Amino acid sequence: MTASREGNPVTRARPAGLDLVDRAIGLTEAGDRKDLAQRLVHTRRRLLDPTVRVLVVGEFKQGKSLLVNALVDAPVCPVDDDISTAVPTEVRYSESPAATLVRSTGDGDDDHLTRVEVPLHELAAHVSEAGNPTNRQGLLRAEVGIPRQILADGLVLVDTTGVGGLSSVHTTSTLATLPTADAVLLISDASQEYSEPEINFLRQAVKLCPNVACVLTKIDLYPQWRRIAELDRVHLSGATVAADLLPVSSMLRLHAIKANDKQLHAESGFPALVAYLLGAVANADRLSRRSVAHDIFTVTDHLAVSLRAELQALQSPEDNVALMAELKAAQARAESLRQRSSRWQQTLSDGIADLYADIEHDLRDRLRQVIRNGEAALEQADPNAIWEQFTEWLTQQLAAATSDNFVWANQRAQWVAHQVAEHFAEDGGELLPELRLGNVATTLDAVPELVAPKSDDSKLFGKLLTGMRGSYGGMLMFGMLTTLAGMSLLNPISLAAGLLLGGRTLREDKQNRLKRRQAEAQMLLRKQVDDASFHVSKELRDRLREVQRLLRDHFTDVASELHRSLSESIQAAEKAANTEASARQQRIQRAKADLVEIDTLRQAARALLASSEPGS
Repeated sequence: MTASREGNPVTRARPAGLDLVDRAIGLTEAGDRKDLAQRLVHTRRRLLDPTVRVLVVGEFKQGKSLLVNALVDAPVCPVDDDISTAVPTEVRYSESPAATLVRSTGDGDDDHLTRVEVPLHELAAHVSEAGNPTNRQGLLRAEVGIPRQILADGLVLVDTTGVGGLSSVHTTSTLATLPTADAVLLISDASQEYSEPEINFLRQAVKLCPNVACVLTKIDLYPQWRRIAELDRVHLSGATVAADLLPVSSMLRLHAIKANDKQLHAESGFPALVAYLLGAVANADRLSRRSVAHDIFTVTDHLAVSLRAELQALQSPEDNVALMAELKAAQARAESLRQRSSRWQQTLSDGIADLYADIEHDLRDRLRQVIRNGEAALEQADPNAIWEQFTEWLTQQLAAATSDNFVWANQRAQWVAHQVAEHFAEDGGELLPELRLGNVATTLDAVPELVAPKSDDSKLFGKLLTGMRGSYGGMLMFGMLTTLAGMSLLNPISLAAGLLLGGRTLREDKQNRLKRRQAEAQMLLRKQVDDASFHVSKELRDRLREVQRLLRDHFTDVASELHRSLSESIQAAEKAANTEASARQQRIQRAKADLVEIDTLRQAARALLASSEPGS
C-alpha cells in the first residue's frame, strides 16, 4: 500500500477472474493438457497486466503535457512556453516514482528494446525538444511510474509528440499507434475552432479506435471558450464524428487540488474527463472479464469432451461402437482443419493476397493524384518562388494519402479476419483473436527531404551577354539591309532592331530557364512520391504479413487443441470399454465428480460474463 499525493491509499485490487483462471489451470494440469494450460497462462498474464492505454494527441502547444500533469497531479511531463515534447511519454502506476528511457535495437518488439533508468528530475533533458532536439538520442519512448489512484487500475496516459499540424508526416506514426490504444484524447485549445486537419484526423481516428474524446483546453485563458466549444460541436456533427467534447482547465485543476477547493475543481471541467477515463478503464475491465470467461468456456469444453466420452462408454457399453464412430468422424474434421487445404487456410491466403493488391492499387492511385496535382501547380508558377509552400503542400498531401490508405488497410484486414473466423467456426468453432499489431516505424520519416531545384537565374553580366548576342545579329542583319539604301551599318533602324531582338532573346532565355526549373521540379516531385510509395508499400506488406501470421498461428493452435481433445476422447472411450466391472462404478463416480467440478467452474464463468455486461 502506498499513499498518493492527495493522501488516499493506493491499492491494486486482485483482477476479477484470476481465481477462476487458477482453478482452470489446476484442472488442465490434472488432465495433463499442457496445451490448454499454456493458453490459460497467457490469459493470466493479461489479467495481471490490465493496461488501458489512452493516447493524448494534438498539435504543438495545445496543452497536452500540462493536461497529463494535471490528471496525475505531478510534473511528470516537461511544460514551458518554449518546450515541446520530442519523445512520447507513458505515465503509468508504480509504487515508487521512476523514469525509464526506452530505445529500440531492432524491430521495436520487446526482444529488441533496451531500458535505462534516469532520475525523474532529469526526464526533461531527454523527452523535450530543448533537451533532445528532433530526438537525436534515438529514444523510442519514455516510461514514468508514479503512485496515483487514477492509475492504479491499469490506466496508462501517453503524452505524444506535437505534430505541428495534424496533416504532417508525423500523423502517420500517430495513426499507426491508434489500433493499440483503448482510448484517444484529441487536445485542442480554446483559442480557435477546429481546423480541417483536426477534423480529418478525427474521422480517421474513430475508424481505428472505438473510444475517442475531444478535450478543449485553456478555457481559463479564453473568455470566448463557450462559443468555440459550440462551433467545435457543430464541426463534429457535420463530420459525423461521435465524440464527446470536454472543456477543461489544467491550471484550475492544479490550483483546486493544492487548495482542496471542490468548487474550483468542478469549474476546471476535470470531473467529466476523469469520469470518461474511468469509463474507459471499466470498459476494458468488462472486455477482460468477457475474454476470461470465453477462455474458460473453451478450455472446459475441451476437458469435458474426453470425460463425457468416457462416462458414456462406461454407462452404456452397448453404444460404444456408435460413440467411437462419432468421435472418429469429429477427429477427422479436426484433422482437416490443420491441413493447408482447409477452407479457412485458403480464405486467409486468398484474402491477404487480394487485400495487398487492393491496398497497393489504392495507394498508387492516391499518389498518382498527388503527382498530377503537383505537376499542375508547378506548371503555373516558378518553382523557386513557391518552393517552400509547395514542399509543405506536398508533405501534407503525402501524409493524407498514406494515412487514408493505412486506415482503409486496417479496416480491410479486420474484414478478412472475420471472414477467416466465420469459415473456421463453421467447421470448428472459435472466437476471433484480438488483432493488435505492435507499433511500427514511422513510414514517411524514412523518406528524405524534398531537395529544391537548382537555381539557374543568370546574373546581370550573363543577362547582358545574352542580350548582346541577340541584338548583335539583329543589328548586323538590318544594318546590312540598310546599307543598300545608302545608310551606315549602325543607324537608328539597325539599333532599334538590335534592341528588339535582344529583348526577345532575353525573354526566351528566361522562359527556357523557367521551363527547365519546372521540369526539374516535376522530376523531383515524382522521385519524392516514388520514395514515399516504396517505404509505405514495404510497411503495408509487413503489416499484412503480421496479420496473416497472427491468424494462421491462432487458428492452427486451436485446431491442434481440438484434435488432441478428440484423440483423448477416443482413448478414454476405448479404455472405458476394457474397464473391469469392479472398477467401472468407481470410475463412473470419478468422471461425474470431475464433470461437476467443470460445471461449477463454468457457472462461475457465466457469472463473470454477466458482470461484464454494461449496467451490471
